[in-house]
Amino acid sequence: MFEKITPEAAGISSLTVKKFIEKLEKRGAIMHSVLLFRHGKIFAEHYWAPYNENSLNRMYSQTKSYVAMAIGLLEEEGKLSLDDKIADFFPEKIDGEISEHLKSLTIRNMLTMTTAGECRWWFTAGDPDRTHHYFNGRDRARSQGTYWEYDSAGSQVMSALVEKLSGMKLLDYLKLKVFNKIGSFKNARILMCPNGDSWGDSALLCTSRDMATGGQLLLNGGRWGGEQLLPREYVKDATSALVSNKISWQWSPFYGAGYGYQIWQAPEGGFAFVGMGDQITLCLPDKDFMFVCTADHQAPASLGDKHMRATLINALYDVIVDNLSDAPLPECEADYNEYIKATKDLKLRASVGVDGSALRDKISGVEYICQKNPMGISRFKFEFSDGEGKFHYTNAQGDKVIPFGINKNVFGKFPELGYASEYGEVKTTDGFMYDDAVSLAFLDESRLILDVKIIDKYLGTMSAIFGFNGNEAAASFTKAAEHFLEEYDGILTARAKD
Repeated sequence: MFEKITPEAAGISSLTVKKFIEKLEKRGAIMHSVLLFRHGKIFAEHYWAPYNENSLNRMYSQTKSYVAMAIGLLEEEGKLSLDDKIADFFPEKIDGEISEHLKSLTIRNMLTMTTAGECRWWFTAGDPDRTHHYFNGRDRARSQGTYWEYDSAGSQVMSALVEKLSGMKLLDYLKLKVFNKIGSFKNARILMCPNGDSWGDSALLCTSRDMATGGQLLLNGGRWGGEQLLPREYVKDATSALVSNKISWQWSPFYGAGYGYQIWQAPEGGFAFVGMGDQITLCLPDKDFMFVCTADHQAPASLGDKHMRATLINALYDVIVDNLSDAPLPECEADYNEYIKATKDLKLRASVGVDGSALRDKISGVEYICQKNPMGISRFKFEFSDGEGKFHYTNAQGDKVIPFGINKNVFGKFPELGYASEYGEVKTTDGFMYDDAVSLAFLDESRLILDVKIIDKYLGTMSAIFGFNGNEAAASFTKAAEHFLEEYDGILTARAKD
């Protein structure tokens, strides 16, 4: 699908790519993958173990850009016009009278997020049909086109529109029309909303190379292998700055460069698909360049999504983009070998700390009884062995164990039951648990951090910092995940059991 070339053949030094990867590592990025392309060819491809080229990664809001592709295909088929009113397609979803602002919303408004304003958050709405909720579940609406506001729920309504007009699931339709012809998205899937609609604003699962075919297709103006798979004029509009998306006076080169059809504008004439946590496909047509990455930067708050995205994008432009030559560079085997050696054993970031042997020996096997706390944890203890250990605790579900590595990740299953699997917000009852990566690090002579990364269909983090003073202990739990890990957020105090 993609030919692989050296960085030099792409017009950049191997040592410059090495510097870019090292900068991400140095700045604390929690990367899953990084791919760099020039002229439709891969010149760098890296995965942080356990991720690899076959891993399906949750793309979150990148899904919206694929919904936009499907809308363009339906327009080409004559099944809709961008100036059609979205409410006219869903009379069965509307209870009684709705506001004139909602009645007037066009598909074009939905694509550019110049809508009547996002409705209440669906996770807590109690309505399994998100399209029904969009038209009926709001307190107010404003005139369409007056203001740009990120409207995730509106993207979900467009996904439902694709499925209604095509008679197919969103991804099946895209595969039939586009991706089967490219040979990508073979194992991709989209999680479901509670009512069975595809979760079209957030839940595409695919590989990094799959993502790259989506970006390259638009870089090619919708053309692949000599065939026009997406309408060329639609692609041109979709990847243009059709509306301003500035939401404050503050200058943001990434967030405020403009917005097309569910596609962000990027610095220096680029466009991007962007998903929460830094699932990014960024294309620069003038340089025929593409950057693809997957990561999880939802937390912590001080180094969260927007902060780390700025770190990523600044490093990308400063180190890679600004050093791209129009012509290939002379090959240098020594530089290339140095780059490969430095990047061949990348691993998912783990918490790393100081020598904590004194604290380890003091608390190992000691049971602590907790006062009432938001997590509902009644007791806990740490057990340590050679470079690893286990965190034992009891909460509302009973006795739990989380294995961890010391200064390294140990991979297992996060023991909380009931989290959603294939259907968003639908609790599981079959014992399903998310895959996790867990590390522990000693921070000083009295404190440690337990670092949990969820690496499944849903991405998230939970960190717990424990402090010990004599027979007393306290812990601060912080979670960053979309509507799960709610049981792991708050502060507890405890005392060693007599």
